[in-house]
Formats: sequence, C-alpha cells, structure tokens
Amino acid sequence: MRKYAKATAEEVVEELMSSNSITNVQNGLPALSITSLRRVHGLNKLEPEPKDHIVIRYVEQFKDPLILLLLGSAALSIVVGQYEDALSIAAAVIIVGSVAFYQECKSEESLEALSTLVPPRCNVVRTNVLLNIMAEELVPGDIIRLHSGDRVPADARIIVCNNLTVDESSLTGETEPRDKNSDPLPDLTEDCDISSICNMVFMGTLICSGNATCIVVATALETEFGKTFKEMKDIEARRTPLQIKMDDLGKQLSIFSMGIIVCIGIIGMIRGKTFMSMFNIGVSLAVAAIPEGLPICVTVTLALGVMRMAKKNAIVKKLPAVEALGCANYICSDKTGTLTQNKMTVIAAYCPVMDDSVHLLSASGSGNAALSRTGSRSTSGGSRPLNNHGSDMLLYHNEPVDASKVPCLQMLFEA
Repeated sequence: MRKYAKATAEEVVEELMSSNSITNVQNGLPALSITSLRRVHGLNKLEPEPKDHIVIRYVEQFKDPLILLLLGSAALSIVVGQYEDALSIAAAVIIVGSVAFYQECKSEESLEALSTLVPPRCNVVRTNVLLNIMAEELVPGDIIRLHSGDRVPADARIIVCNNLTVDESSLTGETEPRDKNSDPLPDLTEDCDISSICNMVFMGTLICSGNATCIVVATALETEFGKTFKEMKDIEARRTPLQIKMDDLGKQLSIFSMGIIVCIGIIGMIRGKTFMSMFNIGVSLAVAAIPEGLPICVTVTLALGVMRMAKKNAIVKKLPAVEALGCANYICSDKTGTLTQNKMTVIAAYCPVMDDSVHLLSASGSGNAALSRTGSRSTSGGSRPLNNHGSDMLLYHNEPVDASKVPCLQMLFEA
C-alpha cells in the first residue's frame, strides 16, 4: 500500500493500467480487463462470517452449565418416573432458550435492515463513460470520481484533486478533516501511520469538501479498513461477568449436590435401604437443589433491558451485552477536539495521610497550583501555592502539612 503513496500518479497508473497515457485515465478500464481482474480480486465486499443454521443457533442457547445441569436433572426425573418434575424443568429451559433466541434474531434482522437501507454506490469511469455502480463491483485500476459528501468505496491513489479534504475519523479517530493532494511521498516508511499519507484516500472515509479523480489500488480485505475488519474477526468473544458467575454457580451446584447425594446414598445403604430407593431419593434431592426458576428470571430481566434499550434507538444483538454495559463503572473515551481538549489537567487527588480528598482549584503554566480540602471554594483563607517539588507548605485544617512527606502530593505536582 505504501508503495503507491511513494510513487507518482503516472507511475501508479502505469502499473495498474499498463499505460501512463492520460487518455487511458479518461477512458477507464475496458470491459475485458474488469472481468479478469474481478476473477483475481473478487468483489469489493467485506464478507461477514457465515451464519450457522437456525437449528444450530437455537441449540446453542442451551450450552450454559446451569442449563445443562437442568437438562440432566430432567433426564434423571424421566428415568425414575417423575414426569411432572421433568416437564416443569423442560418448560423452564425451553422458555429461557426461546426468549434469548427470539431477541437475538430480532436484533439481527434490524441490523441487516440498516445495512441494506442505503447500498453503497460510486461514480466510476469505464470505456469513456461515467457510470454510477455498486461499490462492490470495483476492481484495482478503476478510475473513480469523488465529490463532497461521497463515502470512499476503496483505497485509492489521488491522480488529481481540487481543495480535497477527507474525514478519516473512522480509521484514525481524528475529527479534523485531512487535507489531500496528489504529490508523491518518496520518504514515506513502511511502518508509518496512515494519517501521514496525504496523497491517498481510504475505504470508509468521507469526502468533506472538494473533488478528486483517483485510481483504485486495493479492494475488500486488502484495504486498510479491510485489514482492521479481518483483525476484528479474529478477536475471541469474551464472556460477560454475569455469564461467568452463572457458569461458576452451575459448577458449584453440581459438585455440592453430587457430594450431598453420594453421602446420603451411602448412609442410607449402611442403614439397610435398597440401592433403588436411595437412587430415587438422590434424584429428588438433585432436582430440588437446582433453581430452575433462576435462568428464567435472568433471561426475562435481560430481555426487558434490551427492550428498554430499543426504545432509546439502541440495538443489542446479544442479551448478555445489556448486563455487561450495566457493569461498567467508568467509560474511558477520547475524541480530541470533541470530548477532550488535548490537555492533561489533574483536578483532584486522594491522600490517605489526610484521610480526605484534595481538589486542585487552579493551576498556571509554570506548574504552581493552589490546593484546598474537599468542599472549599476559595484559597484566600490560607492555602498556599506549592511548586512541582512540593517544597512549600500546605495549610490543612489550619495546620501546616509538608507536601514533600506526602507521596500523593508529590505525584500530583510532578504530573
């Protein structure tokens, strides 16, 4: 990818179109070349992972340890003839799996509807005709025309542009539009960040102003966006805190109930009871020890949370995601210029020595700051400035405190 940024626009055209003639740039690729290139590179489309069959997806709802434990107890109830218990447990399990399955299917349908609402299209020059085609039909070597408001359909090298600025926040996170030009970058290194490549446009970014004629150099998974997409697919899904606790509960119940049943069975047989009678008692105890209502309560509660999120126009694909969001105590995010101002400012520090929190009220560029204890609104009553070395004294409860002896104050001013 970087080699196209290093080369001139004429060299890139010569490599991808087998000609550096400006006439070929104006005419675009011929039909025969497009067919052969599509066979090699495929569609310009990021294919999601193939979905499992609907039956497999439904069965996967019952793979949690607690659900498997309930199914096991239902099977034992059938063996010993306790059909009512088996029926009640089976009904509870089916309710849990069906509610979760229905909610996930509903969310997936909503996501699919959103993805097909506005199919991505682009303007491309082929056989001397400007066409508006689906973005997935692009191939490397295509000449595309971009204007303000267009979404870039593939990674492309700029041939010529006019006051072109591009919003690359989807890739770099920077909200400020990036100025673009067609000049080569011969000193570009292979490990450089894409934000430093000013003569290319990348898939998924947005044209803010101006216009450009570009030549496609990469499509689908070969694009910068495609590489990120491929890395995201390789990330292993982690279980939420609630799922981990439910798994632990299922394992603990299994071990505990089996231990109690074995002990009761041994004691009963020592006292002269038959094996079959003790087996029946053990099954009854096992069924009673398992809370078949717990999975129903958890699933229904999560489903209600999903419905509340839907009213706020938020689509939740998996039920446990609601619980994972609820477990978040702090959300750390950074959008320089939007949520933050690109300034590191300490506003408070907790000092165990003082058994109180100290608030930073003001700070100057030289690093001097005035401190006061929690709740204080002014430093005029006696709090004195401290420098970065903590050599001055801080008045706390009208008593002097040596900041050099309080580690957290030293760290506060060194920061």
